[in-house]
Amino acid sequence: MSRKAGVSETKLMALADYETSAELTDLEKLVVRYAVEMTKTPVEVPDSLFENLKRNFSDRQLVELTSAIAWENYRARNNHALGIESEGFSKGAFCPMPQYR
Repeated sequence: MSRKAGVSETKLMALADYETSAELTDLEKLVVRYAVEMTKTPVEVPDSLFENLKRNFSDRQLVELTSAIAWENYRARNNHALGIESEGFSKGAFCPMPQYR
């Protein structure tokens, strides 16, 4: 999906170490940081992170971003719980995971 939106392979690979990557903008790093915090259990987004998001996004954009991240978390957890695995539609592709510190 991201490739169709014009995200380069290099940028996708940079997600694995997003905090220090020169491939990602500060805004992209902020969004990935938010996604990482929303994916943790329990979800505890630091106030400072949310304030930074509010400086960069309108309320409407924040609702859309939060919904998109929540939806992907829902799908991943739902599929995992039901034992649903990849059907090979993106064979040869990868899904880089951030390195948790």
